[in-house]
Amino acid sequence: MRTKRSLLLLSVAFALPALPTRAENLLIWTPVKLSDNSYKATMGFRLPAEWETSAGADIALASTNGGELMQNSEQAALWGSLSKVSVTPASRVEQTSSVRVDTLRGDASLTLSRARSWIVTDWLDAQSTRSVMVRYDTIDSRQASMDASQSLKLTHPWTGTSLLAEASFDKASGSLSNSVAMNQVILPDLSLNATINDPASSKRTGSVRVNYQVRW
Repeated sequence: MRTKRSLLLLSVAFALPALPTRAENLLIWTPVKLSDNSYKATMGFRLPAEWETSAGADIALASTNGGELMQNSEQAALWGSLSKVSVTPASRVEQTSSVRVDTLRGDASLTLSRARSWIVTDWLDAQSTRSVMVRYDTIDSRQASMDASQSLKLTHPWTGTSLLAEASFDKASGSLSNSVAMNQVILPDLSLNATINDPASSKRTGSVRVNYQVRW
């Protein structure tokens, strides 16, 4: 009975009109109906300031056609973030700190990231990103782990040619991976991408893709 009541309350909440999530609105309310019997909602608040603060919760439920709650389908996670964006005529810097805690399973993660894009010269733009994630997994035998990643992208704005170098490190396993990719815009909706994974390793792999995007 409690399961059916919870599903009914969540269904009624999803029937309510979604509130706008524009920057001037301090309330975050985003309900999503994933399928006929599964629902998810993100709720919280936002405080605009030099460091924009937001916090809230993600709640999800799924049931069978008979109305019984599906095992391990429940989700109740708390999250929060701090972000700051600095813009100048030639650059943009975004710094973000976020935390997420799964209240049902005890998993948690903390992520620190920084992204910067700037104009190097009249014919070259650059973008760099750095992130560090610390995770705690109650099921994993290692439980605590840390992942770090960094990337640098150089773009020629007039031809649409870009070169991307990425590297990531998993402290728990001690593995380091990296890749180099080249992307060429041929038409507004057509591009060519070539990637080499672990180029300095004897086990390096490569791929070439042609991407076509249609908008309607």
